[in-house]
Amino acid sequence: MLKSLHIDPAKCTGCLQCEMACSYEHHGVFNPSKSRIKVFNFEHEGRMVPYTCTQCSDAWCMNACPVDAITLDADTGAKVVHEDICVGCKVCTIACPFGTINYEQDSGKVQKCDLCDDNPACASACPTGAITYVDADWTGLGKMRQWAERANTPSTAAS
Repeated sequence: MLKSLHIDPAKCTGCLQCEMACSYEHHGVFNPSKSRIKVFNFEHEGRMVPYTCTQCSDAWCMNACPVDAITLDADTGAKVVHEDICVGCKVCTIACPFGTINYEQDSGKVQKCDLCDDNPACASACPTGAITYVDADWTGLGKMRQWAERANTPSTAAS
């Protein structure tokens, strides 16, 4: 059974523990700029929302990569960037409609969520349960896709 990250923005306090855990897991440092999960601050609304790669079934990043540096991990469903193959061209960052693949200046490569080999550090570190790792069928991914399809349909409203 595949699992996925489930984010409940109503539970996020903006503590950034998820960002710190992610950067430490992948880079050995507590540095939010190196995190593969980001917490967006909606200042005018007074809320914080974590976001990261949703591991799309038809991953645009993976399809766009000219050197096949992004592959599917069949065990976790994660689309994983292989740094030894990545040439740092950033085509995948342009292809991702969610902006969840980032260029990492130090390595000259891109990085994205890889689900930490089926044990996401961000979910383990979240003190409020805003980020959990659950059965993929439970996350409502189908509803997200339905909303995305609606957004791509032409508007019928009068101009």
